[in-house]
Amino acid sequence: MMAYTVVVTDSGFPDLNQERAVLEPLGFQFVTGQATSSAEVARLCIDADAVLTQWAPIDAEAIRAMRKCKIIVRYGIGVDNVDLQAAKECGIPVVNVPDYAIEEVADHALTLLLGIVRKLPQVAGRVRAGIWEIAPCRPIVGLQGRRLGLAGFGNIARAVARRAQAFGIEVAAYDPFLGDDIFYKHGVRHVGWDELIGQSDFISVHLPLTAQTRHTFNKETFERMKHSAFLVNTSRGGVISTEDLADALHAGKIAGAALDVLEEEPIQPGNRLLELDSCIVTSHMAWYSEASLLKLQHYAALEIERIFTGQRPKHIVNGVDV
Repeated sequence: MMAYTVVVTDSGFPDLNQERAVLEPLGFQFVTGQATSSAEVARLCIDADAVLTQWAPIDAEAIRAMRKCKIIVRYGIGVDNVDLQAAKECGIPVVNVPDYAIEEVADHALTLLLGIVRKLPQVAGRVRAGIWEIAPCRPIVGLQGRRLGLAGFGNIARAVARRAQAFGIEVAAYDPFLGDDIFYKHGVRHVGWDELIGQSDFISVHLPLTAQTRHTFNKETFERMKHSAFLVNTSRGGVISTEDLADALHAGKIAGAALDVLEEEPIQPGNRLLELDSCIVTSHMAWYSEASLLKLQHYAALEIERIFTGQRPKHIVNGVDV
């Protein structure tokens, strides 16, 4: 049996039993770390046959130090911590795991929407303080007949649409990469960007973070949204300008925001968003359930198994042909 090395650059998992069960029978030995810098990644991965990574910076310097790596797998959907072009130039496929927490993230997105619209944190805080009101924190709007706009219409957004429709919410979506038939299939209205921004009562963001999408939601965008609109983000923090959002909320340009992802994580105690009753922030945990955690680890390991058993990985994101 061949001997291989898989390097886990960093992770927040309680153990690596899922990965070991898949890869150790193939002859893999595990090297683990909690790398936070490119130099640490380079040192760890110099002799790696395969790399598993969660948050560590996998930049060009680190990738070029990998002398025999055949695959880099990112634990999760987003791959903005990996230099895709550098990996492509080195012939290393970069793989993500886009199919492990679709339902969990959709659940969390709708939970955030319900929480911010129904003002649940404020009401619960008042009850804890001994204030009992049967019509508190006015105004609270109803959901039925309102419009939810989905920025992006991938798998998670489609799962959010199903949930919102069950609440009697009309759903529209913007995604320039999809045909009308996809929207029709899901009972969702296909709209342009201007209509999505200007006419939605609620907007849920489902965009990858790229050079083109960074700060898509900025001062200009907030000026064009309804003053009564609510914004939810469970995709990538960098698609929203944090400072512009804080300004918009302080000035009442929009009614509220609920965020599971931020430009800077973890959020700092003095961040202006934490001062606002009109903003809910959770700790990048939309993906998490006990089931999805195990699925993420297992699916990531299966991608490595595929390439070392002569198969093609399912989710190559940087265009490397294997």
